[in-house]
Amino acid sequence: MKQLFLYVLCGACLPVFGQTGPATDLTQYVKPIIGTQKMGHTYPGATVPFGMVQLSPDTDTIPYETQFQPTDKNKTPTAEMNGRYNPDVYKYCAGYQYDDKTITGFSHTHFSGTGHSDLGDFLIMPTTGPLQLNPGTATHPESGYRSTFSHQNEVAEPDYYKVKLDEYDILAELTATNRVGFHQYTFPQTDQAHIILDLMAGIYNYANKNVWTFVRVENDTLITGYRQTNGWARTRTVYFAMAFSKPFTQYGHMNYANDVYKGFWRKFDQQHNFPEMAGRQIRAWFDFKTTAGEKIKIKFALSSVSTEGALRNLRAEIPHWDFDAVRQQGQQLWNRELQKIAISTPDADERVNFYTAMYHAFLGPTTYMDVDGAYRGLDQNNHVAKGFTNYTTFSLWDTYRALHPLFNIIQPKRNADMVQSMLAHYDQSVHKMLPVWSHYANENWCMTGYHSVSVIADAVIKGNAPFDANRALEACVQTARYKPYDGLAYYMQYGYVPEDKNSSSVSKTLEYAYDDWCIAQMAKKLNRPDIYGEFIKRSLYYKNVYDASTGFMRPKMSDGSFRKDFDVLSTHGQGFIEGNAWNYSLYVPQYPADMINMMGGQQQFVQHLDSLFTMHLPDAFFAETEDITRDGIIGNYVHGNEPSHHVAYLYNWTRAPWKTQERVRMILKKMYKPAPDGLGGNDDCGQMSAWYIFTTLGFYPVCPGSDQYALGSPAIEHAQLQLENGKTFTVDVKNQGDKNVYVQKVLLNGQALAHPFITHADIMNGGELTFYMGPKPAKKNYQ
Repeated sequence: MKQLFLYVLCGACLPVFGQTGPATDLTQYVKPIIGTQKMGHTYPGATVPFGMVQLSPDTDTIPYETQFQPTDKNKTPTAEMNGRYNPDVYKYCAGYQYDDKTITGFSHTHFSGTGHSDLGDFLIMPTTGPLQLNPGTATHPESGYRSTFSHQNEVAEPDYYKVKLDEYDILAELTATNRVGFHQYTFPQTDQAHIILDLMAGIYNYANKNVWTFVRVENDTLITGYRQTNGWARTRTVYFAMAFSKPFTQYGHMNYANDVYKGFWRKFDQQHNFPEMAGRQIRAWFDFKTTAGEKIKIKFALSSVSTEGALRNLRAEIPHWDFDAVRQQGQQLWNRELQKIAISTPDADERVNFYTAMYHAFLGPTTYMDVDGAYRGLDQNNHVAKGFTNYTTFSLWDTYRALHPLFNIIQPKRNADMVQSMLAHYDQSVHKMLPVWSHYANENWCMTGYHSVSVIADAVIKGNAPFDANRALEACVQTARYKPYDGLAYYMQYGYVPEDKNSSSVSKTLEYAYDDWCIAQMAKKLNRPDIYGEFIKRSLYYKNVYDASTGFMRPKMSDGSFRKDFDVLSTHGQGFIEGNAWNYSLYVPQYPADMINMMGGQQQFVQHLDSLFTMHLPDAFFAETEDITRDGIIGNYVHGNEPSHHVAYLYNWTRAPWKTQERVRMILKKMYKPAPDGLGGNDDCGQMSAWYIFTTLGFYPVCPGSDQYALGSPAIEHAQLQLENGKTFTVDVKNQGDKNVYVQKVLLNGQALAHPFITHADIMNGGELTFYMGPKPAKKNYQ
């Protein structure tokens, strides 16, 4: 006989914080170096929460001609060829790799944890001795301006980075405000001190992505200019204002597109001490004389609008030269954000993992407007954000799954502003589409689906919509009806995307169906039955790519037949993106119970899930999947690729939810650790970290756009969430331990839960969720 599953939350208790109470400086537990080795693609430099400036070291530059590997090995690789990325390029998505021995300089813009690269704007490098203007090579750093360094002389903290540049005996220190990077360089005594400003350097395509650069020497302590690039973002312009704490003695530049640059008809020597520098490939330098231990400081402000805007940002955010005060202010900002979740755990590694995950989750999306609200829009015109903070860097294929749902709990105001930023993008779009993957006033069209609608629906359904929800619904509907987009016309015509018409067809069909379900939920809440009827029907299209004869989702052709050549393990050419049939056959988050029945019922489904986690993958799988290492995989469960992130929680829709508890605790241990290689995949703008935060707390949003969270197995003893509405939500865990991973019962405000789920209202209303743990599965509760 089936018994109730006693999930219980007890009444209010006194909070227990242990070593991480409200008065504790939580920044001490944040280690930005985590994820900088192997595939994490995080950066260790200085930034504030959601900051526009990410001031961080870059450890190598990849020449343009080596960024691609041709499919024909007898040909020279070029970008124009149908080649594959050089793996070395992929390593430098964040500009820094822990295993490198040299630093090329410190640039002001970086992605965190992405699988693609761009940015790396305005690299600064302090040097001494004879001036060198090329970066040199990692094997021969003396051939250029780069320097060797040691991790023993490196410190990475929230909003503070320090390293000794061995080549020059210079101590480099970095901190930042939202829009201004603050450098402090301690020099030895020398008459040959230089500050190099490299406008050629960058992440992805190196100098060849530059369209134009301009530098203007306003006086002997102030420089302004801009850089326009054509990289991943097709047209991106960033303006700057750069102030020195000390006048330079002389300056100059080299234009690498025209080395001999004497001006029009040689009227001026524009290479030395000429106040304007313009060209596609420029490196400038500024000379100083220093005494031993003298500090030269630089304030470097960014703007997407103008140099005037950059100057306003600089003067508003750092009107002084007190480096330590800016560092302290930035760390106070971080501490305020980290205090939104106070945890208690005897495990020091767990504490570091948790607060570093919070740190990574709060790196983006990033602020994208000046102090007066001005920003460059998608239409390349200037706009003003009125009543909201404008954000950019929307890696939505990743972050809709857990990051934005996390924000709806502990960052609701910011998340609502992010939705308004998406609606502004929609208004400026010639396609009238919400963002897919956007940054710096550009739509990159990266990955599949239109997952802005998931983020918007999640906010609306959960009551975090201080914007025009009906206007937002119309934007979602227009996006989902835009036929020119990525096989959408076929999807609307056939009820699926045919593989012979459009590649990655199964992934697209499944993701469109989920997004359409989100639109239907919004329409239902806003009393729009016409829209609800259209999109709830579309949300069922996932059934059209399920092949009952194999038990897998399978690419279907336009004639209605399934593709004949079908390999359930292959990740290439099989109708999927960043996954295979095993992974995507489990991607129906909007209808998990129906999916389970479709796949043969609970018993067969549990066996399928078990096989996913325990099977052995052939070497050929890893050979064809360049962006995955064995470190990021458990069986055929690929934690580093987001389509699998909800999978461990699917046991909750069967009679074996104890297997969810077992799996998630295993994943936490295997995929996260307090070390440079401590992330089992790209952090993907905070998604990997958001998964960790939710899972550590004991619940997870399997289907954003619903108000439901699936319970797991919390990995801490106690946690208190400080909500913006003034209430607190507490997670209390009895009998916590590495062996006690199985939930015996759960109480919500003292009442036993009959199912392994809670709602968003349960959290936002405040209260206490109490887990009772044990060393053996409580199987009797699930018969």
